[in-house]
Amino acid sequence: MSYPGYPPYGQPPPAQGGYYQQQPPQQQYGAPPPQGPPGQAGQYYQQPPPPQGYGQPAPPPPQQYGSPPPQQYGAPPPQPYGAQSPQPYGAPPARPYGAPPPAQGYPPAQPGGYGAPPPQPYGAPPQQYGAPQGYGQPPPAQPYGQPPQQYGAAPAPYAPQYPPTPASLGYGPPQIIQWNGDADAHALRSAMKGFGTDEKALIKILSNKDPLQMATIRDAYSRLHRRNLEADIKSETGGWLETGLIALVRGPLGNDIHLLREAMDGPGTKEVILNDVLLGRSNADINAIKSEYMRAFHQRLEDAVRGDLSMKTERHFMIVLGAQRAEDAAPVVKAEIDRDVNDLYNATEAKAGTDEMKVCSILSTRNDNQIRAIAYEYQQRYARNLEDVIRKEFSGHMEDALLYQLRQGQDKYMHQAQLLEAAMAGMGTKDLLLIHRIIRNHWDRQHWTNVRAAYEKRFRKNFADRVKSETSGDYERLLVACIGESFKH
Repeated sequence: MSYPGYPPYGQPPPAQGGYYQQQPPQQQYGAPPPQGPPGQAGQYYQQPPPPQGYGQPAPPPPQQYGSPPPQQYGAPPPQPYGAQSPQPYGAPPARPYGAPPPAQGYPPAQPGGYGAPPPQPYGAPPQQYGAPQGYGQPPPAQPYGQPPQQYGAAPAPYAPQYPPTPASLGYGPPQIIQWNGDADAHALRSAMKGFGTDEKALIKILSNKDPLQMATIRDAYSRLHRRNLEADIKSETGGWLETGLIALVRGPLGNDIHLLREAMDGPGTKEVILNDVLLGRSNADINAIKSEYMRAFHQRLEDAVRGDLSMKTERHFMIVLGAQRAEDAAPVVKAEIDRDVNDLYNATEAKAGTDEMKVCSILSTRNDNQIRAIAYEYQQRYARNLEDVIRKEFSGHMEDALLYQLRQGQDKYMHQAQLLEAAMAGMGTKDLLLIHRIIRNHWDRQHWTNVRAAYEKRFRKNFADRVKSETSGDYERLLVACIGESFKH
């Protein structure tokens, strides 16, 4: 099944005349990509189109890879490369030459709406501009405060030169919002005070708040009642309902670090939790998780992971924790994609044995658009699916982690939909995974709308009905409320 404006799962959209508009001459290894004169195709190729938001209106017909973006309704006609666009009277001045383009992606949430990204936090590093560093050139100076390059990691040539991807909502520094949580704090205390607990009131209040509102409620509860909201909920509830409510109260960042702690506590490691929390995340989110883990548990997250993983899987996660992933604004460059495809082939099918760290490095330091282009180009060149190659060459936790990164890069909405189904498929329900995967997705309502639409396209069933078939009681009410469905009081 293909979706409007989006390829079948696992395949990027083939543009007319090929995925790339034109093929540059073969470059020597380490040589910079060719430069073109203004007005012609130059060094960079436009990024492959991001996944179309599920449930969104059908887009216009696909453009050639590298062609100008489709004309927006009511927008002025496209201007020649380098030409000054006429500005309508009263319009803001055009961006200076060399400024990065506006962020591409899925339609943003309404300003100030649920899940809308916060403004740039105070003290964040300024945006950096300039031409990207070519392969074969010495790496730029490491920005102050950035973790050093991990040994064995492939270079992330674009990350230092492009605007950093903002942290997800709830992962930045504390913010004061124009919203008062006092009424909800009083209602929560009333629901737990005295004999018995009003579980439905707890669910109603906590299931529809965004991360910033949840932090405001926690602070208001502590200020007004001199009590800890998380501790009160633990004392008044139990079972999977308690697990879900606590995950909501902690917020996305707080819940992530507690999940990591529990996954590595005691004998054995819950590798699936490490994958869910750490893989496919932006550099800003990884750095926020590491800082909060250190603040809460007085231990470096890297040291905790080293203590539970071993050998090459440990090295894989050290690359991930190095936060050297290409930023979302970094472009897809044909010469770089060709190099990565060659390196992946030479590390797997072209030799006896496998260079595991080369594969881990590439998939851990490329952004989603680059991973999508790599997977497509590999299929075109070698007539084999990159996912099948990983399955053949790897096993165990490393195989699962690499497949997670590949699928998340190719189609993050469909990947999350499949993870949700995996938590409910087979004999019995994997309740812990189901709770945390639903709650992690629900924090951003726009993202969740796309994940739910992807699920219903792929599995041909209503997601709320699927959850109801696997849960019951207040536990069911909580999950149904988190996915945006109403329930009877």
